Amino acid sequence: MVSKATFSEPPTRIFKPKFDRYLKLEARKGILHHVSRAALWAEVSTDLAAQRYSREPDNDAFIHAALAADACVIVSGDADLLVLDSIGALRILTAHRALDAI
Repeated sequence: MVSKATFSEPPTRIFKPKFDRYLKLEARKGILHHVSRAALWAEVSTDLAAQRYSREPDNDAFIHAALAADACVIVSGDADLLVLDSIGALRILTAHRALDAI
């Protein structure tokens, strides 16, 4: 699940010079294009986007997208998200805990 806010992050990472030796620029553009087309997009309301949950404000976009999509789990290794444990019915789990829950 992605939103406009969450999808704005990958381009800031994938075009860093450190990836030049792994993937050509055109390949990275193609990845972003295909992910954008295949993704399930969530529409985050203005009211929801104004809510703050995480001690790291950039993480709120991922929480907003999950809440807008009525997701039940965010899988993350980010300590700033994991300290939240849950937000209402939305649980935040490590990959290991998510696999255990399946």
